[in-house]
Amino acid sequence: MQTEARVGVVVEGGQRALNTGHGGVAVEGGVRTLAQSLPQKQPKPLHQQSQIGTVSQLLAGGVAGALSKTCTAPLARLTILFQVQGMHSDVATLRKASIWREASRIAGEEGFRAFWKGNLVTIAHRLPYSSVNFYAYEHYKKFLQTMPGLENHRENLSTDLCVHFVGGGLAGITAASATYPLDLVRTRLAAQTNVMYYKGIWQTLRTISRDEGLFGLYKGLGATLLGVGPSIAISFSVYETLRASWQSHRPNDSTVLVSLACGSLSGIASSTATFPLDLVRRRKQLEGAGGRARVYTTGLFGTFKQIFRTEGLRGLYRGILPEYYKVVPGVGICFMTYETLKMLLSDVSAGL
Repeated sequence: MQTEARVGVVVEGGQRALNTGHGGVAVEGGVRTLAQSLPQKQPKPLHQQSQIGTVSQLLAGGVAGALSKTCTAPLARLTILFQVQGMHSDVATLRKASIWREASRIAGEEGFRAFWKGNLVTIAHRLPYSSVNFYAYEHYKKFLQTMPGLENHRENLSTDLCVHFVGGGLAGITAASATYPLDLVRTRLAAQTNVMYYKGIWQTLRTISRDEGLFGLYKGLGATLLGVGPSIAISFSVYETLRASWQSHRPNDSTVLVSLACGSLSGIASSTATFPLDLVRRRKQLEGAGGRARVYTTGLFGTFKQIFRTEGLRGLYRGILPEYYKVVPGVGICFMTYETLKMLLSDVSAGL
């Protein structure tokens, strides 16, 4: 057999590859593909993306959270209005509630811009919240991976799942604690309909402090931490697991597509598991709002019992439908924006 000087034959595990200076034919499992001599730039696997600096990471997380919340603000407000209906509404009113009827009421009575009521404070809250959340998650994950007993099992699926779950939970608790007063203000503003008792971020903060004391700014924090820990833990662990599985089976798929799909599914999972806690959190945040009398005089579990007794199991999931409509694009956009900005900022950093 005659061969050219620039032809090599490699036999490994029964697979043969013939490489020439102009091109070659690779035979693997009976499938032939033409391999070009010019090197082609392959997309970088998600788990091997370049790390970025602290400021860039905080910026990516903050922008991702603010963008996703702005895109889904109308559905977020509908969710809040449905969640708090049981506090001051009778049974007949609750039975008539529907997404379309409530949306029509907002548009007719308050105007189209009212769908974004409280969105400014949402952005003011979400920028630091998402920044701290993503930043803390990356660092908690690194810390957990270096713990004795875990550092030698990084490729183990159960170990990775545990790291993502615990890291996500700790990150959620850290971010929620640091930015809670803004979350409370956002809920008070978004829950208003016709009577405008609160008129802005600073005015709302001053009014709550005056009427309810400094601790009033942290009303409902217990329910928030109890819910946000598992919520973020489930969201990050489902997202990371789905992303890793997708990447291993289809490594050449678009990073944007992978992040959007996996983020949406992780949002559905976390919302379904923790929605009752979120509902209780919203109602605790609105205790005493606008000078109204308190509805729930017991603690967290007492509030659960009261809602279940007066509204049934359905009452604990009141507003879950607009929440699904919101969370599918919202979480997907958030993860997609975060991953995209990380890649862009890492490329910029590398070029400097």
